[in-house]
Amino acid sequence: MIDLDSILAIDIHTHAEEPCGCHPDDGYDALQSTMAEYFRAPWKHPPTVPETAAHYRAQKIAAVIFPVDAERETGYRRYANEEVAEIAAENADVLIPFASIDPWKGKMGVREARRLMREFGIKGFKFHPTMQGFYPNDRIAYDLYRAIEEEGGIALFHTGQTGVGSGMKGGNGMRLKYSNPMYMDDVAVDFPDLRIILAHPSFPWQEEALAVAQHKPNVYIDLSGWSPKYFPSILVRYCNSILRKKMLFGSDWPMIAPERWLADFEGIGIKDEIRPDILKHNAARLLGLQ
Repeated sequence: MIDLDSILAIDIHTHAEEPCGCHPDDGYDALQSTMAEYFRAPWKHPPTVPETAAHYRAQKIAAVIFPVDAERETGYRRYANEEVAEIAAENADVLIPFASIDPWKGKMGVREARRLMREFGIKGFKFHPTMQGFYPNDRIAYDLYRAIEEEGGIALFHTGQTGVGSGMKGGNGMRLKYSNPMYMDDVAVDFPDLRIILAHPSFPWQEEALAVAQHKPNVYIDLSGWSPKYFPSILVRYCNSILRKKMLFGSDWPMIAPERWLADFEGIGIKDEIRPDILKHNAARLLGLQ
């Protein structure tokens, strides 16, 4: 179990990248190496989940960790959700397991989601509309959302453009339109008891994300995928005011290390009394840790 008193922060957004990247034939390594160059990541090979746990333990930071299942759209073989959950359980002092299921898997995905939450302690699910090739308000995903809502889980959605596929031919076939956060407004209306996280500063739709999070009680924003020094002023203003209880620290590890994010966060104009909520307490409440 995570001891909140012993950690400095909770990173709501980290990726389990291996053994997904061990298959050079499926193209995933090329995507990862291009992203690492874009983000200036300090590693040659993506870290394993145990290596991630060791890094976060040394930093005294807890982390939500998940794979991304986008097999249909990309052809990249996914990291088994069960394996991520089992390794997280072995490192439960720092890791909190989320899973990922491609919405295109239909009823099979719904059964998997319920089983993962009931048998493996999965706390939530990561969706990546750009990589998975779907609009978040498409009814193909609604049975999956319903299962997550009924089991008390959290749904975390990639929003905006953060660099995945950037610079690759045709953007690696990834269409940015799917990740406009305004589509999440429909999901928040149709599933009012589903806790929803809009991941990343939602470039170029930042104001849409802020509007949805302000209007819908069940919607939160994580601040991953960007160095805080590049946050738009309106995002900082909402962090300091109306959304101060709904903003969550996230790094996007392994592309951005948590210590780099936190160092840059120190340099922006967030009120001192609000920083602990963004870094730890908002996530702890959302995750049911306090």
